[in-house]
Amino acid sequence: MNVTATMVKELRDKTGAGMMDAKKALVEVDGDMEKAMEVLRQKGIASAEKKMGRIAAEGRVESYVDDSCGAVIEVNCETDFVAKNQEFIDLAKGLAELVAKMNPADVAALEALTCPKCGKVISDVLKEKIASIGEKITIRRFARYEGNVASYIHNGKIGVLLGTTAKDAELTKDICLHIASSAPEFVSRKDIPQEVIQHETDVEMGKEDLAKKPEAIRAKIVEGRVNKLMAQKCLLEQPFVKNPDVTIEQLISGKLDIVKFERFVLGEGLEKRNDNFADEVMSQIKK
Repeated sequence: MNVTATMVKELRDKTGAGMMDAKKALVEVDGDMEKAMEVLRQKGIASAEKKMGRIAAEGRVESYVDDSCGAVIEVNCETDFVAKNQEFIDLAKGLAELVAKMNPADVAALEALTCPKCGKVISDVLKEKIASIGEKITIRRFARYEGNVASYIHNGKIGVLLGTTAKDAELTKDICLHIASSAPEFVSRKDIPQEVIQHETDVEMGKEDLAKKPEAIRAKIVEGRVNKLMAQKCLLEQPFVKNPDVTIEQLISGKLDIVKFERFVLGEGLEKRNDNFADEVMSQIKK
């Protein structure tokens, strides 16, 4: 069967494959569009598996919030260039919406879900995107809250999800902005594990500037220092970033209570790529 340019274009539009790959697939199956899509999907999966050993510490943090729940998710890729690609952005946003609406238990459960919009299993969607975009793509983590939820995303790099006892769009937006900027670790003192307090106490007790102080005085100084450190870690005790004369606790007084929050920073704790992009481009050209 003669494979026409129109057929090749149709297959490319449906799969995102390159022109030559699309043409070869059509020739292989005598122009059967469905079989050609399956051939490309299989080749895409093989290609995706090869890419999974690469480092993926770039990507995006995205969120989705509706009247009853909300979610924040981190989806990783290999380069910032791909992270800014609209196809990748749409993927991350769609996954955040899926988490919010379908409430998977973990990343594995999310990847096993069938997307209601396209009818495909999410793990297969990821493999197709890897084949289309050409980079390793992974879902790293997500969080989901029910009830009164607010969110803020800063340039796709920092994501905040906030759960409160009441709705107040303007106030919760300000709190999300503050969390993104000030990086609290806990809502209040009662949320701090004792081992965290003990660790900071041990660190302060071992500092050289206190070595010659009498034990009672040293203990008092350490208590004060640790108290200050704990205040810096607690959201409610932090000075509001827009008005440092007011703490977050004072800001929300009589309006709502903060139940919990998540703050995702893109790629935190992940190994970063250390190769030269120009060299990578040249290596691809030489293949």
